[in-house]
Amino acid sequence: MLDYNTQRPDMKLKEYGRNVQMLVKHLRTVEDKDTRTQMAYTVVDLIKQLSNGPKDANQENMQKYWDDLFIMSDFDLDVESPYPMPAKEILGRKPARVKYVTNEVKFKHYGRNVELLVEKAIALEDGEEKNAAILYIGRLMKTFYSTWNRDNVTEEAVADNIKQLSGGQLSVDIQEVKDNNAFDLIYKDTSRPSSRPSNNHKGKKQNYKKRRN
Repeated sequence: MLDYNTQRPDMKLKEYGRNVQMLVKHLRTVEDKDTRTQMAYTVVDLIKQLSNGPKDANQENMQKYWDDLFIMSDFDLDVESPYPMPAKEILGRKPARVKYVTNEVKFKHYGRNVELLVEKAIALEDGEEKNAAILYIGRLMKTFYSTWNRDNVTEEAVADNIKQLSGGQLSVDIQEVKDNNAFDLIYKDTSRPSSRPSNNHKGKKQNYKKRRN
């Protein structure tokens, strides 16, 4: 009669294969505890070689391999293990939920980091330092906006966004910004060729006329 895998008992840990599962099953039938323990160390070493995880023998990794051995034995294996047998309840234990940042970013093209910079600027007490921080944030925001959108953004729009992000706690002297170009882009687009003629071409034409005369 043919022996199909579909007719065999389910494997506890499929990543190690059915042969390892059969070795663990045989291990439970060994009567001598010393022999059973020596064989258990051999099976754990095999598990380590078959594992997709790190092969270094640090304590955390080795404990995991021994835990896998006990899981495949259905927590019914009496050996002298370097680690205690884990509780059977670990198989049904759900992993702890990962906490995600739930605060929505108001302006996605600026990102969360700009919001954090705004929060730090609000906390500044020195007036000059706060104003310098606001101008830097404005330049950064204008740069990010231009990266997302080719349309030119006005200083008024950036100043209004700063006010919204700060909840009205940061204000911008828009006239000062315009007079000093304080919101100029941090990274200017140099990929577009200049439409102005080069002075070198003018020089070449003048020299050519002098030689002809």
